Amino acid sequence: MGRNRYKIYDEVYPYFITSSIVQGYPLFSRPPVARIILNSLSFLQERRQVTLFGYVIMENHLHVVALGEALSEKIRLFKSYTARESINWLRANGHTNILRFFRQNKQEYNTRSTYQIWQEGFHPKQIIGDDMMIQKLEYIHQNPVRRGYVDNPEDWRYSSARNYLESEALIPITCYRR
Repeated sequence: MGRNRYKIYDEVYPYFITSSIVQGYPLFSRPPVARIILNSLSFLQERRQVTLFGYVIMENHLHVVALGEALSEKIRLFKSYTARESINWLRANGHTNILRFFRQNKQEYNTRSTYQIWQEGFHPKQIIGDDMMIQKLEYIHQNPVRRGYVDNPEDWRYSSARNYLESEALIPITCYRR
């Protein structure tokens, strides 16, 4: 496929975005790699002027609800940076088998890198209206519950569910209020 068929056309409304690791590899089950994602989400907010309304980092994918100008480009840069940092961490910690997996699963036309961490593109869905926003945030927060990892959304460490309960969260977000 090569190019992302899904585009962000309107910068007025937030988007529900999903990005997945190639072949569903559980890369984010390693806390240092999940921390790379969290730090990068914070950077998007602080330095790239992206408003983050919600997120969940699962073992092999992430969902975010975000708003910002040039959001497609910012997400592309986010994925590129987090891939490089994840590879650096894997190298530094001797995870040669995992690196081999990401090298073997790299798309042939991708000649600019040795490894491929993320699946090509991302899948943005424009959010229009309060009901859709609440549905997407609930979907995000219920993801680890549906998978059977936790009983309550706020028990999943890598999620914005705690932000909405105003309890201790890993990174700040902009909580959506009707």
